[in-house]
Amino acid sequence: MLQAINLTKRYVPSRIHALDALNLTVQPGEIYCLLGQNGAGKTTTINLFLGFLKPTSGQALINGMDVAGHPQETKKFLAYLPETVMLYPNLTGLENLDFFAQLAGFRHTPGELRSLLSRAGLYAEAHANWVGTYSKGMRQKVGIAIALAKQAKVLLLDEPTSGLDPKASNEFSDILTDLAQSGTAILMATHDIFRAREVGTHIGIMRAGHLVESLAASDLTANELEAIYLQTV
Repeated sequence: MLQAINLTKRYVPSRIHALDALNLTVQPGEIYCLLGQNGAGKTTTINLFLGFLKPTSGQALINGMDVAGHPQETKKFLAYLPETVMLYPNLTGLENLDFFAQLAGFRHTPGELRSLLSRAGLYAEAHANWVGTYSKGMRQKVGIAIALAKQAKVLLLDEPTSGLDPKASNEFSDILTDLAQSGTAILMATHDIFRAREVGTHIGIMRAGHLVESLAASDLTANELEAIYLQTV
């Protein structure tokens, strides 16, 4: 569902490689977590799959289609959650969900919208509240509901748990696991080693634009992953 083939992004005239010949695959039902320091290439990878950047060489494929060659078609398959989900503060959670679902070409009844918000973990009493009153964790849940409403097959996440308290972070991990079990392919850039070990099926460690380790999460304890990470970066 998600594939990078020798994916490279080089900035001219500095000749800096933000990403150098990345190869990775994320199948439906997998959660691939990218770890690395700032500037390692995690966000560049996400932005290339989103079509926000054009690759210098190589390909970013979604459902077998090249993102650079089919920017609109590939967007139909994906949803994106940045570190801070941008919603309209003077609309309710329900109204935001309805607006963004319709923007993507999907119409849902009020009951269906409420069901999607509940599935994303947002408690019913908050559905009709203005988003301006929401915590970051609640906003992330609306973002997940938007992905559900769009029937996204691919979910791209950039530091989604940054700033969340432990309870909200645990709830978010549970939601991601449920999405993966329903067949969504998930690529998440994160600094959270222990959350990556908990929720990920695969873990990649990046350094200076290179994927230097690609590991099966089930083969490692959190402490082993931490040791490998510290040795690598």
